[in-house]
Amino acid sequence: MSRRQIQQHLLLLATATCALLLASLQNLSAESPATKSTTRPATAQRILEDDVRPHVEYLASPELRGRSGYGSILAAKYIRDHFEKCGLKPLFEGESYFQPIPGPAREDQKKYVMGRNIGGLIPGSDPELRNEYIIISAHYDHLGERGDKIFAGADDNASGVSMLLEVSERMANAAVAPRRSVVFVAFDLEEHMLWGSRWFAAHTPWPIEQVKFFLTADMIGRSLGNLSLPTVFVMGSEHATLVKAALDRAGEPEGLEVARLGIDLIGPVPRSDYGPFRERKVPFLFFSTGEHPDYHTPRDTPDRIEYNKVAGVSSLILDLTGDIANSDEAPVWTDDVTPDLEEVRALNRITTLLLQDNEEHPLNNFQRFVISGAQTKTNQIIERGDVTSFERTYLISVTQMLMLSVF
Repeated sequence: MSRRQIQQHLLLLATATCALLLASLQNLSAESPATKSTTRPATAQRILEDDVRPHVEYLASPELRGRSGYGSILAAKYIRDHFEKCGLKPLFEGESYFQPIPGPAREDQKKYVMGRNIGGLIPGSDPELRNEYIIISAHYDHLGERGDKIFAGADDNASGVSMLLEVSERMANAAVAPRRSVVFVAFDLEEHMLWGSRWFAAHTPWPIEQVKFFLTADMIGRSLGNLSLPTVFVMGSEHATLVKAALDRAGEPEGLEVARLGIDLIGPVPRSDYGPFRERKVPFLFFSTGEHPDYHTPRDTPDRIEYNKVAGVSSLILDLTGDIANSDEAPVWTDDVTPDLEEVRALNRITTLLLQDNEEHPLNNFQRFVISGAQTKTNQIIERGDVTSFERTYLISVTQMLMLSVF
C-alpha cells in the first residue's frame, strides 16, 4: 500500500466525524467571499494572477482548517455561491448544486453523508449537441488538521479549484453559450481513494456515454520537485486524437511550457480524479505541475504558490474547453497509444535540471546513475528524431523510478 493510500485510510475515520456538520451546509446564511466579488466582463479572456489569488488565499486560509470538517462546509458553500452567482444551473437532483456522498453502512445498517460533490451546468446551445457533456473538475478537500498543525493545501488543491471557479465564470459570462453542455464539478473526498469522483462517475445525472470529455486539475501552482521548471504536465491526450489536436491548437500561454505526457508514465494507480473516467474509457486530460517537497505537509501555504502559473494553466484550460465544447466532432477514446517525442523532451529537460541542481536535489550514486542514463538515452532519441515502442517502455520504467527515488 502506498504512503498516499495509508494517509487516506487513516483519515477515513476522521472524516466520518464531520457527517453531522455537513448537514448544516444548506443552512449557512452568512455571505461568503464568493458572493462579494464583481463579475468581470466576458471579453476579458485571459485569466490573471489577481483573479486566482483570492480563491487560493481563502480556501487555504486557517479559517478553513485544511478544508476538512467544518472547513469543508465553508469551502463547499464558497464554491456553490460562486456557481450560483455566475448563473450556472444546479447539476443534481432536486435543483441542487450538491451531490451527497454516502459513507459505509454502520452497524445499524444506516448510511450517513460522508461528503458532497458540488456541480453546476452551462446548457449547450446546439440542439443536436447539447446532450453531450464536457466536464471540468478539481477536488476541494484536503487533509485537515493534525494536532496544532493545519494542512492548508494551497497547491493541493486550492490551486485547481481556483481554475475551476475562474473558467466557470468566464464561460458563463460569454456572449454565446458553448454548443455542448459544459459541467463544472468540485469533487470531495479525493484524498479518500477518489471516493467523490468514483461516486459521481457511478451516479452521473445522465448516462456516462454522454460524457465526451473529462478534465481535472490537481496541483497547478508549484513546480515538480521545486525545479526551475515553468511547466505544466498534461496527461491523457494519447487516448484521444481530437483532444491531442485541441491541445496543440491551444498553444502555450506566455511564460508557461506545456509538456504532454502519457498517463502510463506516472503509473497504473490513478493519481487524481481522472481515474474513474479513464476506467470507463472517457477521453480525459489531467493537468498538474507535479509534486514538490511541501506536498501533504503544513508548508503547502498560499505564500508559496506561483500565481502566474495557476493563471496561465487556467487560461489554457479555458481555451481548450471552448475548443472541444464547440467542435463539430466529439473526442473518441482509443487504446492505440503512439510513442511521442514530446514525452522524451520533457524527461530530458527534467533529468538535465536534476543533474545541474545539486544543491536543491543532492543525488546519491544510484540516483545519479539512473538519471545520467536517462539523459543519455533521451538525448539519443531526440537527435534521431523518433522513438520506438521498446524505448517508450524504458522511459515508463525510468520515470516511475524517478518518482519513487527522487521526488
